[in-house]
Amino acid sequence: MSLDGIVTRALAHELEQTVSARIHKIHQPSPHDVIFHVRFGGANHKLLISANPTYPRVHFTEQTFSNPAEPPMFCMLMRKYCEGGFVERVEQVGMERIIHMYIRQRDELGDESVKKLIIELTGRHSNIILIDPATNQIIDGIHHVTPSISSYRIVMPGFGYVEPPEQQKANPLEVDFETFEELWQQTDGEAHGEADTSTHIGDGPNQLAKWLVQHMSGISPRIANEWQYRAEQGMAESRLTRSWNAFHALMESVRLHQYVPTILEDEAEKVYFSALPITHIQGKSTQYEAMSTCMEAFYGEKAIRDMVKQRVGDLTRFLQQERVKNEKKLKKLQETLDEAQDADKYRIMGELLFASLHQLKRGDSTVELVNYYDENGGTMHITLDPLLHPSDNAQRYFKKYNKAKNSMQVVEEQMAAARKENDYYDILLQQLSEANVQDAQEIREELIEQGLVRDRDRKSRRKKKDGRPTVYCYTSSEGIPLYVGKNNKQNEYVTTKLANANDTWLHTKDIPGSHVVIRSEQFGDSTLEEAAQLAAYFSQAKHSSQVPVDYTLVRHVRKPNGAKPGFVIYERQKTLYITPDAQRIASMPFQMKQSGNA
Repeated sequence: MSLDGIVTRALAHELEQTVSARIHKIHQPSPHDVIFHVRFGGANHKLLISANPTYPRVHFTEQTFSNPAEPPMFCMLMRKYCEGGFVERVEQVGMERIIHMYIRQRDELGDESVKKLIIELTGRHSNIILIDPATNQIIDGIHHVTPSISSYRIVMPGFGYVEPPEQQKANPLEVDFETFEELWQQTDGEAHGEADTSTHIGDGPNQLAKWLVQHMSGISPRIANEWQYRAEQGMAESRLTRSWNAFHALMESVRLHQYVPTILEDEAEKVYFSALPITHIQGKSTQYEAMSTCMEAFYGEKAIRDMVKQRVGDLTRFLQQERVKNEKKLKKLQETLDEAQDADKYRIMGELLFASLHQLKRGDSTVELVNYYDENGGTMHITLDPLLHPSDNAQRYFKKYNKAKNSMQVVEEQMAAARKENDYYDILLQQLSEANVQDAQEIREELIEQGLVRDRDRKSRRKKKDGRPTVYCYTSSEGIPLYVGKNNKQNEYVTTKLANANDTWLHTKDIPGSHVVIRSEQFGDSTLEEAAQLAAYFSQAKHSSQVPVDYTLVRHVRKPNGAKPGFVIYERQKTLYITPDAQRIASMPFQMKQSGNA
């Protein structure tokens, strides 16, 4: 990936479409991301602004985001100063990875005011900062930078805004041939201890590219390597001239906003994106009409998946550890069960002793008796306690038999409980592997309710107003709603609360997965097949073929008393065999329905 000044310029150019657009809604789905809902060109659009330290970006998005029940403080501040306002202008700072967005809004008194939103896409130091341009004072930033973090600048409400440190590089869009030649000769002269040379700037690999990155702002090593490749393919005799021609051609495309947003996968399966064509790398290339579309395709759900992993890493580790504990427990219980399999032998010893009391006397330590239970008429050697009466020795073996028999029942119950727990953990692990932030939070809440995880935010937590979880509603090709649950809370709600008795319910056969409900009594084969696709895709068997999917009426599905959330039993089912198709699922229209949204 290469989010450089050129990509930032392409994005800023696309953002100019928002000039005069009204910001009618603002959300903050995560600690790093802000979503602006804006309307222009006769349509509504979502603008994602992310200060994610790993995936900083700003682009239009079609992605659906889940929002916290209570908006964060920064979100409420953004709503106060920007919601309902109009975008006045958008500009990039030189060729840096910084974009300024000016927003005009009327305050509580009806007076117009302008605020400046500063979007710094600078890697792990990325930030989104709102300032008052009249005073240059920071209103707030999505990430606070205190004096203990940075001695160069502070990002806190009330402090003056200080720009990130300048790199003292030339703006490549403002460089003409004379400036280019001067930089070339200065660097080459320093390298060779000469005052005037224009033919050598390092002959090693990527030396030209390194020179460009060192002297020009906004140029990534990827684009610099492309420039060197083009310069080396040039026809001019002078290396300087070839280099200038390649540089001028690239910068002219940038200056005129002639971008070719591209995602490239090289032969080693590394993936890159660029605002300009990359010709020096061999591989599969995909071009996009807009930089936003390219960014959306490149990042996909990477940022969300990483955030979910960070959020639920402790849950995943906990569930895996509990699974391992149960596996060890099952192994020990099996050993106990194997030992207890000899329980019947103690019963036979006791009965043989009772039948032969006339042959025994106190003080005997062993006895050899005919085993009437042996078809071959063999004998059984029985050890006795010489201090006990013969009948007490017999009673002792009956007690051993009863103890072993009872322990077998207890052990089998414990093994069944351990296996049931592991099945439950497997379901949760499968759900966590596919979860978004909201789904993961609901799984955490379920574990808290089950008493498996401690509630660390009990004091600050507020329950949703109506207690309903998030649900996913897809639309079939026949226009029929298909509801999908992606965790146990959602599954239980979809099946037992949302569905009607004559709706159709689907689930993978004997495989952990989602509950799917067709919310209609009348539908065709295409809707049934699409619902089965959803059930198979959102299951543990999503990468398999010919996945068995059961379907039946909701009236034949019930939850047993005391069962875990989302667990049901069903009857009168039929079975379809489906091979999940990810592209088909992605093409199905859907919306995420939530209650208590911020």
